[in-house]
Amino acid sequence: MKKPKIYLVDVTNRDGVQTSRICLSKLQKTMLNMYLNEMGVFQTEFGFPMTHHETNYINANLELAKMGVLSPIRLGGWLRATEEDVKAAFKLAPQLKVLNLSISTSDQMIMHKFKGKLDQSSIIKEMEDAVKTALKLGAESVGVNAEDASRTGISYLTEFALAAKKAGADRIRYCDTLGCDSPFSIYERIKSLAEAVQLPIEVHCHNDLGLVVANSLTGAMAANDAGVDAYINTCVNGMGERAGNADLVAVILAIKYGAQVKDKYILDERVNLKVAWRLCKYASYAFGIPIPINQPGVGSNAFAHESGIHADGALKDRRNYELYDYEELGRGDPEVIDTGRKITVGEYSGIKGFRNVYDKLEITFKDDKEATEILELARYANVHNQKPLVDDELKFIAQYPDIARKIFTMSPV
Repeated sequence: MKKPKIYLVDVTNRDGVQTSRICLSKLQKTMLNMYLNEMGVFQTEFGFPMTHHETNYINANLELAKMGVLSPIRLGGWLRATEEDVKAAFKLAPQLKVLNLSISTSDQMIMHKFKGKLDQSSIIKEMEDAVKTALKLGAESVGVNAEDASRTGISYLTEFALAAKKAGADRIRYCDTLGCDSPFSIYERIKSLAEAVQLPIEVHCHNDLGLVVANSLTGAMAANDAGVDAYINTCVNGMGERAGNADLVAVILAIKYGAQVKDKYILDERVNLKVAWRLCKYASYAFGIPIPINQPGVGSNAFAHESGIHADGALKDRRNYELYDYEELGRGDPEVIDTGRKITVGEYSGIKGFRNVYDKLEITFKDDKEATEILELARYANVHNQKPLVDDELKFIAQYPDIARKIFTMSPV
């Protein structure tokens, strides 16, 4: 029998961008999708198909997927589990194939969020109608999110999940929305749910108690132990609402190197940790939030040794004080900073300086007309991002100018 695996569904572009007081441009969200694809992440929850300022970005990224650029990563949209939202989303983005439909299931939220408009029965009915409508309109994969699952009675949660399965959902997202689970409670609850429903389980945890990676890992282990695949929801650099979501790199490291985990549970073989350093640095720049020096794997102190005993031991054999190799995360190459003359591309750049920048990137243009077109897009990109473009962004604009044009364009309602 095929052994179940653990896959990664990164939600930086949906939950991460909901972090209070920060945001990403549509170009930055697209670049994150590109890095996540390169890293072998199974799926990116790439945005909100119902949100009008996301429409061009959503459709442009779906076009990149159709072109084979964003492949094999899946692009998943997040919607409320209502028939109306599903219909509206497919009008705005007809090529959607992967959806997660979300609705609250706990008594707390039923009573104090819906304020009597819904009860347990009507929540199931709303969800069922939304799933069936999504499949009818062309969705190929529909996940159902039980918001506040960790505070939902297990019998009702199981009833809800079985109804989702019957309606055609192919996975259930267990949301520890307030981060109140412990590794013990989430293991027990997800094992019970997975055994009863026999659908893959997505594990979506928050870090309010500092347990987010431990909870995500044990939740996934419970699903695998029940015989089904697990999908851990992550965010790059642990971004997310309040205290954040499960850090992508920390989750991967925990699966690969955790005692009693690494030899028993199987991580999706496509995951390429060597992209971690570039991805995390880019996300830090895009969010405008430095990576903590003690961040697992990518923090500046992750492989730093100062005390005599530690330094001596690490120099004799890195395994004395390092659990994994820095090269595995794409670290180790010297980073050269140019301290001489530097020409940059900005919203007021001219053609001479612009061509100088692209020459250094070894990108040439067939004629002045093409160069001028890309310059104009690069100017828009600077206005769009409100910060200097990095090399990978400049390369993306030159490679996919039509896609870039769509990403930069918004049509207010």
